[in-house]
Amino acid sequence: MTNEHMQSELAGILGEAKQQLRVIARIQRDRAELTGTASVRKNRVTVSVNADGTVVETKFGAGIEDLSYPEIARAVTEAAQQAAEELADKHRELTAPLQQRRAKLPTLTDLIEDMPDVRLPTAPEPSLAPPDSPERDVGYGADELRFEDAESYPAAPERRITDSSW
Repeated sequence: MTNEHMQSELAGILGEAKQQLRVIARIQRDRAELTGTASVRKNRVTVSVNADGTVVETKFGAGIEDLSYPEIARAVTEAAQQAAEELADKHRELTAPLQQRRAKLPTLTDLIEDMPDVRLPTAPEPSLAPPDSPERDVGYGADELRFEDAESYPAAPERRITDSSW
C-alpha cells in the first residue's frame, strides 16, 4: 500500500512539475514583450527599456534646450533607472502566479525525512551610483557564504624544479 501511495504522490509531483514548465514557457514568451518607459524633467527626457533592461529608445521633448548638458545626462540616467524599475514591477507581476505555484510544492524536507531544505541566497541590490564612485562598494548579501578561515594561494603557482635529478 505504501508503494502505491508513493507512486501516486510522485505522479502528482511530476504532473505539477509539467504544469509548472508550461507556466514558465508562457511567462518567458510574455516577458520578451515587456518594456518599461519613464519620462523626467517635465517630459523633456523619455527613455524606454526592453525586457532585459537595455535602453531601446531615448526621446527629447520640447524645452530640452533649456537644460545644460550635465542636466540632460542626469535626466537620461534617471529616466533609464525609472524605466528599469517599472520593468521590474511588471516582471514581478508577471511571475507572481509562478511564485504562488512554487510555494504550494512540497519542500525537500517534506519529501525526504531529515533532508535539509536547499535555499538560494538572495543577491545584493545593484548600485545605482556611477562607475568608480565610492557608493559602488558592494558588501556581502545577507545570505552570502563567507569563509574567513580559508587558506589562500597565490594566483599563479611558482614554477620551479624541486627534483635535483633533472
